[in-house]
Amino acid sequence: MKMQIKSFIKKFSKEIREQNAAIFAGAGFSMEAGYVNWSKLLEPLAEEIGIDISKESDLVSLAQYYKNEKSNRTEISKRIIEEFSKEAEPDENHLILSRLPIRTYWTTNYDSLIEDALKISGKIVDVKYTVEQLTNTKPNRDAVIYKMHGDKEHSSKAIIIKEDYELYNTKYAPFITALSGDLISKTFLFIGFSFTDPNLDYILSRVRVNYGENQKTHYSFVKKIKREECDSDADFEYLDRKQQLFINDLKRYNIEALIIDEYSQITNILKMIEKSINEDSIFISGSAHSYNPWDEKEAQKFINNLSKRLIADNKKVISGFGLGVGSFIITGALEQMYMKQEKINNNQLILRPFPQKALPNQKIEELWDKYRNDMISLAGISIFIFGNKINKEGNIIDANGVYLEFEIAKAKDNIIIPVGSTGNVAKKIWKEVKDKFDEFYPKANSKLKELFEDLNNEKDSEKLIDVIINFVNESKKLNLN
Repeated sequence: MKMQIKSFIKKFSKEIREQNAAIFAGAGFSMEAGYVNWSKLLEPLAEEIGIDISKESDLVSLAQYYKNEKSNRTEISKRIIEEFSKEAEPDENHLILSRLPIRTYWTTNYDSLIEDALKISGKIVDVKYTVEQLTNTKPNRDAVIYKMHGDKEHSSKAIIIKEDYELYNTKYAPFITALSGDLISKTFLFIGFSFTDPNLDYILSRVRVNYGENQKTHYSFVKKIKREECDSDADFEYLDRKQQLFINDLKRYNIEALIIDEYSQITNILKMIEKSINEDSIFISGSAHSYNPWDEKEAQKFINNLSKRLIADNKKVISGFGLGVGSFIITGALEQMYMKQEKINNNQLILRPFPQKALPNQKIEELWDKYRNDMISLAGISIFIFGNKINKEGNIIDANGVYLEFEIAKAKDNIIIPVGSTGNVAKKIWKEVKDKFDEFYPKANSKLKELFEDLNNEKDSEKLIDVIINFVNESKKLNLN
């Protein structure tokens, strides 16, 4: 990976953690999910007025020409409804971003993919596409989306023709003020954006004039021009030179171009950011009807103190409220928060109790699988303890749910920490990981190997917690995930 991209991942991850990050999504961000770009949107309208859209670059003027010829914008509104009412699901990039603790999104897109993805991640979304909406705040919102060019459900008000852009500074001045403020205070990542939008050009220019070199650094993905994509050497040289000039021009606005070879690299980069954000997020998997071979009180104290230590180390703890385990995880976390912070930090403790009733036409197992995937997607590390339950005959058996969580954590490249000394499924996972140690920990050193053995052998609860904490810190040092 290029040093520029590595540096960006580190810096942008820091901005996300400090809640200073924002996303600006352009038309290209929705194309992978199946929606059209501006050119495809306007193509049939261009044909109606005898224009070859492949020869046009000023699509704002083209839309205005159509309105002039037809004396109304009814067909333009219909095109927006037709194209953006089609069924489309958020793609992987949308879903990765939706899981990140990013609270501010701006977009020129009319579709609802960003808000759909955020809702899938269980977030409360506040959508703004009219000036009136800017004055109202949805209670307990997790993210706000500013749709500065309107929404597909109100296509007659969409910003699309030249006239709309000419009046934007007057009719939508509060959006300009809000975006200017965010560009000054937040670090933006532009995705799928061509920077040909007159409104954004005006706002970026205003920020540059007012703040000069004292602007925040922003980032934008730019796909490198390739020879095989051009008709001739001359075309390639021309387009390559033009791209270099464009990249240099972005620097005027303190926007750093992140050069990529393929658009698929964006997904990998976003995954790396998610891993960086999740490296201090720990999912604790386990259930216990019986704590055997542990003494019950000692086991409960161990779980409580483990959670407490993780919170004390500024880790985020995630729990599905497993029987005999979840309540002690919560108690330990809350005790530490009150002791250290005198208040509950919702960002440090995430609870996802399993629903006991499925939706119509859905099996409860399917719903539980979704819950497990959602929880573990928020973590970079998964700790496994105990793992047993009682069956209908009253016998203690392995908890298959804990093993399923191991499978999911493995698939999501979590660092796996099986505490074998607690027995049951945790012991089973420890043995499985030991047999494939180099696959699970390819960069392991002798210290990590020793700590792994201690996960199975240490019987003293406080010493075992030290082993787990040391394993977490050593794996982070080695950059295992």
